[in-house]
Amino acid sequence: MDKLPKIALPAIFILIILIILITKSAVTIGSGEAGVLYRTFGGGVVTDEHPLGEGFHIVAPWNKVYIYEVRQQEVFEKMQVLSSNGLEIKLDASAWFEPKRESLGKLHQEKGEAYVQRILLPTIRSAARSVVGRYTPEQLYSSKRDAIQAEIYEETKKIVDGQYIQLNEILVRDVTLPATIKEAIERKLKQEQESLEYEFRLVTAQKEAEKVRIEAQGKADANKILSASLTDKILQDKGIDATLELSKSPNSKIVIVGSSGDGLPLILGNN
Repeated sequence: MDKLPKIALPAIFILIILIILITKSAVTIGSGEAGVLYRTFGGGVVTDEHPLGEGFHIVAPWNKVYIYEVRQQEVFEKMQVLSSNGLEIKLDASAWFEPKRESLGKLHQEKGEAYVQRILLPTIRSAARSVVGRYTPEQLYSSKRDAIQAEIYEETKKIVDGQYIQLNEILVRDVTLPATIKEAIERKLKQEQESLEYEFRLVTAQKEAEKVRIEAQGKADANKILSASLTDKILQDKGIDATLELSKSPNSKIVIVGSSGDGLPLILGNN
């Protein structure tokens, strides 16, 4: 009975030490994450091996694992930039990005966990200033938003590709102009729209007038051709035919053949 406590105490102490070591050595990497291993006595950050994947891992207690999210992420940025004529433009944009998994060790070693603030956001700001400076406020307000979005993406991508960051998309969410400039542009666009509507009405009226003229000319030409083809003999024959048809009607009448001045039958009486 006296020996039992003497044996139990070291065992309990060893068990406690083991629990501490296991707790320090156990690393759980969540979904959409990867781990960069840092070997305290083995050369520091491991850059020549794949990062640790999702799940449970045991590492030496004197080493450390830095966990990074490797899913697509989004970062928002509000910027003030200058247009080509020096006016201040407010630009709201966001970026879809993710760290390059195969280069995660180098990203951690060279850029650190704050790589978004150190690399990505400054690059987006620089590209936005460069691109927006090529356009006038009118272009930014109307037709060039898709163009500047594509150009900011291309310029940013060229830089961050070499910084172990994969840029998937740049989205320009809002372009805000100074109020006076915006109102002037809207007035100008309204005037242009009204001018286009007037030109459309004018062209429509001209086409309608041309249509009427062509129809009138066609009728005149037809009458001219018809008049040239009608001889006195044809007119008399047509008149006789019409008179005969009229004489068949039930109304009482007197038909005198050849009594009119032009030799056509003369109809008297119509009851």
